[in-house]
Amino acid sequence: MRKLLTFFAGALISASALAGGLVTNTNQSAMFTRLQNRNASTGIDAVYFNPAGLTKLGNGLFVSINNQTISQTKTITSNYQFLAGTPKDYVGDVSAPVYPGAYIAYNTGKLSFSFGFNPIGGGGGAKYSKGLPSFEMGIADIVPGLASQNLPTSQYSADILFEGTSVYFGYQANIAYKINEKLSVAAGVRLVSAANTYSGYLKNIRINPTYPAFGAAYNGGMVLASDFFTSGATYLNGVSSQLSGTASSLQPIMTAGFGATPLSSGTALGLTPTQVATLQGTITALGGNPTGMTIAQTQAFFTGASANYGGKAAVMTANAAKAQDINVDAEESGTGYTPIISANFSPNDKLNLSVRYEFQTKLELTTKVNNGMSGGIFVDGEKVIADMPALLAIGAEFRPSSKLSLAGTFNVYFDKNVDYDGSAAVDVNMIDKNFLEYGLGAEYGLTEKLRLSAGWVATRTSVNEAYQNDQRYSTNTNSFGAGFGYRISPMIDLNLGGQYTFYAEGSKAFTHLLGTSPIPVTEIYNKKTWLVGVGLDFYFGK
Repeated sequence: MRKLLTFFAGALISASALAGGLVTNTNQSAMFTRLQNRNASTGIDAVYFNPAGLTKLGNGLFVSINNQTISQTKTITSNYQFLAGTPKDYVGDVSAPVYPGAYIAYNTGKLSFSFGFNPIGGGGGAKYSKGLPSFEMGIADIVPGLASQNLPTSQYSADILFEGTSVYFGYQANIAYKINEKLSVAAGVRLVSAANTYSGYLKNIRINPTYPAFGAAYNGGMVLASDFFTSGATYLNGVSSQLSGTASSLQPIMTAGFGATPLSSGTALGLTPTQVATLQGTITALGGNPTGMTIAQTQAFFTGASANYGGKAAVMTANAAKAQDINVDAEESGTGYTPIISANFSPNDKLNLSVRYEFQTKLELTTKVNNGMSGGIFVDGEKVIADMPALLAIGAEFRPSSKLSLAGTFNVYFDKNVDYDGSAAVDVNMIDKNFLEYGLGAEYGLTEKLRLSAGWVATRTSVNEAYQNDQRYSTNTNSFGAGFGYRISPMIDLNLGGQYTFYAEGSKAFTHLLGTSPIPVTEIYNKKTWLVGVGLDFYFGK
């Protein structure tokens, strides 16, 4: 059963997919939550979205503190025919009650110095209280597998729980320079500190075999699969030993040179009529035909039958090992650096344009297994590639009047340059094209203090079927956000917003091997995400 959990890590890391690309979060302020388009920001959240635009704040100190509460539900439906209840839904809950963002900028003359802190990836915890299709299909295979061996079984059950967290904290520092009133440039770097934790179990695997030969307990009630397989191995090894003993008992006749004598004439060689009849009856019971069989052929038959039962016992022993409880307690951690450059251009008082480029983040995580509990998934000290793609972010803001502003976004995530299979030794093509994100937003000032806003952002995913599975999948999205900003005082702004993301339904058709037989399977992937953001911006420089 251990191979069922190979992609468990992917199930948790994919929980990081909020606003942004496959692994990059861009919902980095409450202002973003209510407008959805902040690439051309000239507010304090420009520390992340548009560092070069910070020079437009003027001289002084500026601070922003934000938090978002995020909830995501994933539903995977599988039609694998041997699951208990088909089609079967699996629901995973992802939560991030605390998703912080903090920014500080100090402007003096033509220079702006800034620092930002936020979860650039991850930021949530995932819980799968009933597992996933890939976890359960191998358990479900026990039933038809035993039926094919004439071991009647019709039900299975198991206790499955996996949970974990994934967070990539970003610590970003920038320096911006105002070349003139229209053009500013900036350079910065982000330290990415990544940490993933995994814990859970797959235990209490039970089946209901009706095969009393392995023991009186196996009469159709639910029993531990490991116990049944262990009892079966003991029984089959005993049969193998008896058959081997029978073959050995004929060796003196073979040594005396009477191997060609018919078994039916064995009484002439010292066998009793009862022994001859028992040998003939056993051969018949095992599917053979004793008619005309010689002593040599009889010995070969029992030797072969002994090996056959011994092989079945070995399979039972292997199945017993696979059906043992699995416990997981592991973590992965590592750091990487992201160089960032940006420029801001304001051709006039109504239009502001921005461009930001984040270089690819080289990130390698080191695995640590706690208390020896790896579940056969994690290897202590193993290195895992977790690079984040380069990002080109373009933004525009247009103010047709003093009360109305319009904002637009266009992002390109260069996923084709990232090794998403996680291993340097494996090269799986999972990306067909680069991931795109684009949107529009608007804000309107009802009064001098109260501003309402709403926005939309869409994504077009870049992945192919090699990327998609029940633990990690990506589909096109449309996100809508709305909220308000309120000026509490000349020094303090409050931002409050909410966002809901609609995901296109995804699916994947593949074959699952039941022994050597390919079984067609279709999985359907759905997801929904909502969040609420609140932030306070402090202005000490105006």
